[in-house]
Amino acid sequence: MLDKVVIANRGEIALRILRACRELGIKTVAVHSEADRTQKHVLLADESVCIGPPPSAESYLNMPAIISAAEVTDAMAIHPGYGFLSENADFAERVENSGFTFIGPRSETIRLMGDKVSAIRSMRSAGVPCVPGSDGPLGEDIEENVRIARDLGYPVIIKASGGGGGRGMRVVHTEATLMNAIMVTRSEAMAAFSNETVYMEKFLGHPRHVEFQVLADKDGRAIHLGERDCSMQRRHQKVIEEAPAPGITEEQRNTIGNRCVRACEEIGYLGAGTFEFLYQDGEFYFIEMNTRVQVEHPVTEMITGIDIVREQIRLAAGESLQWRQEDVEFRGHAVECRIAAEDPTNFMPCPGPIHQWHSPGGPGVRLDTHIYSGYVVPPFYDSMIGKIITHGHNRASAIARMQQALSEMVIEGIKTNIPLHQEIFSHSAFKTGGTDIHYLEKRLGL
Repeated sequence: MLDKVVIANRGEIALRILRACRELGIKTVAVHSEADRTQKHVLLADESVCIGPPPSAESYLNMPAIISAAEVTDAMAIHPGYGFLSENADFAERVENSGFTFIGPRSETIRLMGDKVSAIRSMRSAGVPCVPGSDGPLGEDIEENVRIARDLGYPVIIKASGGGGGRGMRVVHTEATLMNAIMVTRSEAMAAFSNETVYMEKFLGHPRHVEFQVLADKDGRAIHLGERDCSMQRRHQKVIEEAPAPGITEEQRNTIGNRCVRACEEIGYLGAGTFEFLYQDGEFYFIEMNTRVQVEHPVTEMITGIDIVREQIRLAAGESLQWRQEDVEFRGHAVECRIAAEDPTNFMPCPGPIHQWHSPGGPGVRLDTHIYSGYVVPPFYDSMIGKIITHGHNRASAIARMQQALSEMVIEGIKTNIPLHQEIFSHSAFKTGGTDIHYLEKRLGL
């Protein structure tokens, strides 16, 4: 097992990683910016190293500083968490070349799956269903691009091969606007991702977002831990997640899950990962793979009893999977709300001091957060300050527990999006389940 791990992140995920390391008997090093000296995980870690001023580009995205922190503390591995450098293949490669263990997939795997065109080709090869599209990058031949769009049928969507998180996409409804959309998306992709490659897919009008969690070891074995529904979104950012996904049958779960496992085996995947799909009219369509731990991983942990972060660390240390696919059992239902320091009406960030803090409790309630009374939410980073996860014997029970947990939670001094969550849980459409990815924005009039 690894002796000492650098936690190259902040907030709730950094604290989550620290707790997993402690459980495994691993020492921790918290790297932090000058603004994060009072983060809970920094105060709890065995060692801490300041890696730069508040801006992310000068601290949490500063590769040499993070690797230097591992060197001066004699750490063996670096855990990137999510966001920041977690899916940066260059960072993973530099970590590996510096003699440290990167707690995640190999750099070549991150690079393969980070390019959407190569990722789709790999998935097709493994039998994973994909959205009908151009089956490769779009060239400069106008007639060929027009032909592809006509064959797919409008509307189509132009996507940046290096994009992600809702960026680098443009929907095209008519042939008259096709070539301009391709050129503009190509230009934006180059500016944002240093990769001008774009491709085309059929645009799905009312899909749900359903994703599958996987774990894979060094011996080429992989398992899936079922699916999550992450369709409650605003501007392509997830707000509420749940597992299992409403309306997905056991047969569908086994079919798609097993194909994801096969894909992991074919590409030599290592660690935890997530296959993201659009689901419409009973069909799954692969869109991308996240080669890291997801924000919403707790809902899967709650229904399977498997600690995904702990397994990430074990697998990176070279240990084998502890489970076979037939060992994975799904019990009950879990729901997660992302709590953010933002105005619930206009969604503007609301940094500042937390004067009073009271956490919810009761059966089936879990809270992943780094905040405390007196903590000051800095203005430099993502506004998420925690996650509430509830588990029940069925979906209705999990929702009822979430409503109670939201009513108990007290955060004074800053505004949060708790009122937005309370409103969503009162919607009959949400209680029924199966809303598409456009539901929340339509409901909010965005």
